[in-house]
Parts: sequence; C-alpha cells; structure tokens
Amino acid sequence: MATSSAASVDMEDIQTVDLMSELLRRMKCASKPDKRLVFIGPPGSGKGTQSPVIKDEFCLCHLSTGDMLRAAVAAKTPLGVKAKEAMDKGELVSDDLVVGIMDEAMNRPKCQKGFILDGFPRTVTQAEKLDEMLNRRGAQIDKVLNFAIDDSVLEERITGRWIHPSSGRSYHTKFAPPKVPGVDDLTGEPLIQRKDDNADVLRSRLDAFHKQTQPVCFLIVHELEDYQRI
Repeated sequence: MATSSAASVDMEDIQTVDLMSELLRRMKCASKPDKRLVFIGPPGSGKGTQSPVIKDEFCLCHLSTGDMLRAAVAAKTPLGVKAKEAMDKGELVSDDLVVGIMDEAMNRPKCQKGFILDGFPRTVTQAEKLDEMLNRRGAQIDKVLNFAIDDSVLEERITGRWIHPSSGRSYHTKFAPPKVPGVDDLTGEPLIQRKDDNADVLRSRLDAFHKQTQPVCFLIVHELEDYQRI
C-alpha cells in the first residue's frame, strides 16, 4: 500500500500539461514501427547530434555507451571507478563492462519500440555479444548508419563541442552555437564540455577507433541487406 500511495503522490505532483504531452507522445509512438539502429563513426562525426532527432521521430531509446559510462563515473559506481582511468586516457573500457550495461539497458520500458546504439559495438567481441543479446530477444539490427568523416576535420569539431547532459543535445561554438553562450536553448540549463573533448585524447580515441571499431562496421554490414552510408 505504501508503494501505491507514493506513486499516487508522485503523479499528483506532475503538471497536467506534462501528463497530456506524455499521453499524446505515447499515442503517436503506438503507430511507429519498431527499429533497431546502430550508429558507427569516429568521435565528433555527428552521431550525438543526429541521435536525439531520430530518437524522437521514431520513439526509440538512445543508448550511448559514453553517456552511460560518464554517468557511472560521476556517480562513482563500481563500474564508474573501473571505467574512469581508461576514459581519462581515451582508451576503451573492457568489453565485459560495456556489454553488461547495454544488455541491461535494452530491457528498459522506454526501449520497447527499439533503440539507437551509439558507440556500441566498438569491438568485434562486442559485436558478437550484441548478436547473442538480440538472438535471445528474437530481434535483429535493421540498419547500420556509418558516419564517415576524415580525421583532419574532427579536432575542430571536438574541441568546440558543448553538451546538454540530461537530453544529449549538442552544440558547437562555431558550427551550431546556442542562442545564449553556455546555455541550452530549450531548458536554459548550463552546458558542459566533456573532459575527453580535447586534442590529445581525441588522437588516442581515433587510433582506437580505426584499429578496433572500423572492422565492426564491415562485420555488421556483411550480415545486413539494408545499409546506409551518411
């Protein structure tokens, strides 16, 4: 009974306009087809910019490995403690840790219509584990979007990038500045710049991407008929 009472109080605290907006969103989403997408590309290629747009259009959940790991680091969870050292150096976190959080995330109610995998799988081992996870669910990837971009243009993109943490909206001081510097356009909340968005860490991340993640793209695409290059 205590649980029901607490849930009732929480509902009463929500503004009517917010409840109606959520109801309308769910009604719209009911008619959307299920989609399971993989976004592959180097850091700064545009995955984080496009993901919120596509997520809202098709009622998908956006599963960003980087965002999940950063949240774990900020919360100082056991996973976060293990991941922090590797992330600070621009190295990849172990496959077992990443696979575990992604498998758990796919079970969330908000992922019922499907998902966008952003930054996962990053290694061939992770791709094989993804196949296992999807097979258990009787599902498969619908499309792989490859964000192909030359390394030479990425440094300017990365070092000028600012993020709204709760929504994932991204801005750029030159290419897509917010209306008010340092502030999210929609909420007025402060933007942040990730600690790993600097030139030194970028070079390390690009090296890891070319060695470990590019082969994943060809591995997944080989199994799909639907493949789109962006």
